[in-house]
Amino acid sequence: MADVTDATFGTAVLERSKEVPVIVDLWAEWCGPCRQLGPILERVVAETEGAVELAKVDVDANPAVAEQFRVQSIPAVYAVRDGAVVDGFLGALPEQQVREFVAKLVPAAEPTEVERLLAVGDEASLRAALELEPTDDRVVLALAELLASADGADEAAQLLERLPDSPERRRVAALVRVGHAPEGDEVTVRLEALLTQVAADDEARQQFVDLIELLPEEERAGWRRRLSAELF
Repeated sequence: MADVTDATFGTAVLERSKEVPVIVDLWAEWCGPCRQLGPILERVVAETEGAVELAKVDVDANPAVAEQFRVQSIPAVYAVRDGAVVDGFLGALPEQQVREFVAKLVPAAEPTEVERLLAVGDEASLRAALELEPTDDRVVLALAELLASADGADEAAQLLERLPDSPERRRVAALVRVGHAPEGDEVTVRLEALLTQVAADDEARQQFVDLIELLPEEERAGWRRRLSAELF
């Protein structure tokens, strides 16, 4: 946070905003809402750890800045980026709205190399990501799923042993056992065919359970009820 004057505005706000977004808080000592808003702005901007900066301008002591923003009421808050106003609001907003205002100004974090490789998603990229971060569950799961769909079931199963239980792990484990990613209506067709066998055939029952894991979440409950009806 910096107290900015008519003399320092060009450097502290306009020039500085070419490097980092600057929020200008136009206030005055006699303004009650300004005293309510000020601490909230200071706290929320401080939490960005330098990604956004705050410039406070006392409009009574700095009429040139007030004139530049054509201030008619305070508190008035403006976001400046690359020397131009990009957003703003008037009045003392609640803290949540202040947070939303500030959050829009925080530059998006650059993806890490692992995240970049994960986004590419082919086998070479996922193996490279695993070399960089062998304990990253996202990478392990993505590679296991890819291998399970490409006749690499044994390696996929070994990868899954690294992961804690989760719905995604169970889904990929089911994919490993099924052997490929079913397409179209294949899952429901196979479920119907297996339904009469599940009570007497352990292998059929396991296939049935695995196929349910490959369905969209909203379709699973109905098939589980049908399985229970056959078993009990």
